[in-house]
Amino acid sequence: TDKMLKEYEGWTNKFIFPPYECGLADTMIANFYQSMSPLLMATAAFGGYDLVMEAYQKAVDNGYMFGCYGDAMLILND
Repeated sequence: TDKMLKEYEGWTNKFIFPPYECGLADTMIANFYQSMSPLLMATAAFGGYDLVMEAYQKAVDNGYMFGCYGDAMLILND
């Protein structure tokens, strides 16, 4: 809550769903992950579900590559 990263050791069961207020970062570089993946869910939580899904649709339409060795996107907080 003070926008500072705290040291932690152990397991957590936290799963980030959109919408989610990310308190530490305002920029993200993310791969175009496979649909229905937790990584896509985290990206959508950070960048906004509608905006990220629109970017994914444009990527599909333009032949972008998905997965670990695929293309990436930059999400900026404007």
